[in-house]
Amino acid sequence: MVRDFAEWLSSQGWVVRTDEDVVDIVAEKDGHLLYVEVKAATTVPDLDVDTAIGQLVRRMPSEADQSVSFALVVRDEPRSVDAAVRAPQRILDLLGMALYAVDEDGGVRQLFGRV
Repeated sequence: MVRDFAEWLSSQGWVVRTDEDVVDIVAEKDGHLLYVEVKAATTVPDLDVDTAIGQLVRRMPSEADQSVSFALVVRDEPRSVDAAVRAPQRILDLLGMALYAVDEDGGVRQLFGRV
C-alpha cells in the first residue's frame, strides 16, 4: 500500500520519499510538505487507525504551519474505512489531516480532506 499511495502521489506531481524513519511517506510539492502514515491489513482496525493518528500528531509542528499537512491511508475494505471515518471531521480539519483508502489493485480514493 505504501508503494501504491506513493505512486499515486507522484502521479499528482509530488516528490515522494519512502525511506523516512518518522512516517511511511514524506512528500513535497510547491513548498508544501506532506507526512503520510499507512495502515495496511489489520485485525484491529480501530486501534490501528487511532495509533496512526497519534503517530501523525507526534510529527506535527508545535506552531501552526499551513505548508505542512498530514494524511492517513487505510486499506479500502469496510472495517478499515469505517474505523478511519469514525474520527471526528472537525478534529481532522483542525489537524490538517486527510484520509485516503487504497484498494487491492492500487486504486486510491479520498475519504476526507484534501492534500
